[in-house]
Amino acid sequence: MKERILVVDDDPAITTALRRALVFEGYQVGTAQDGEVGLRQVRDWTPDLVILDIRMPGIDGFEVCRRIREVETMPILMLTARDEVADRVKGLDAGADDYLVKPFAPDELLARVRAMLRRREPRVRQGPFRVADLVVDFSSRQAFRGSRELHLSAKEFDLLAHFAQNPRQVLTRDQILEAVWGYNFEGESNVLDVYVGYLRQKLEAEGEPRLLHTVRGIGYILRE
Repeated sequence: MKERILVVDDDPAITTALRRALVFEGYQVGTAQDGEVGLRQVRDWTPDLVILDIRMPGIDGFEVCRRIREVETMPILMLTARDEVADRVKGLDAGADDYLVKPFAPDELLARVRAMLRRREPRVRQGPFRVADLVVDFSSRQAFRGSRELHLSAKEFDLLAHFAQNPRQVLTRDQILEAVWGYNFEGESNVLDVYVGYLRQKLEAEGEPRLLHTVRGIGYILRE
């Protein structure tokens, strides 16, 4: 059975266009015109992925995303009408896995949907992995810096796990984006930089030495 996708957007034209494109690809599609209805649909229908507009009357997309994340782990793709860093960061902070700026090409949205659904189930990994005093346990999806547990979002853990599986190796931006997000942003997105910033804050919360280093012009490396 094809995956179920919920579109939450108060613009009927966009909702109709998204529904048409997704149904054509074979997905089961549900729609909601506001955040309250969207939350009920998430609870009652349990979609495999949510496409969520930020700007809606009543409960906005940020709050809807936060409430979904309290109880569910399905991928969330947020839509924003403006290419503003503040909106993108706020959406990621709320728990979104990715964002797309309006207007967008249907093919790009479908590519992102496919990538997010592919990565919905974590790959089987062995472990735990250790780098310096960092321990990443894939079976329990826990990470520790010394005796301190790191409280990571699902995507933060996926990113840290990829670094832990490739310690002391320089990973390019494209390699990381393909491995963790499932597709290449072609240099147009700062989602990787945002998440690296999140990881550094948590890895260094008590003044520990930096483990996640920038390799200027190339990407990042996890090393002592």
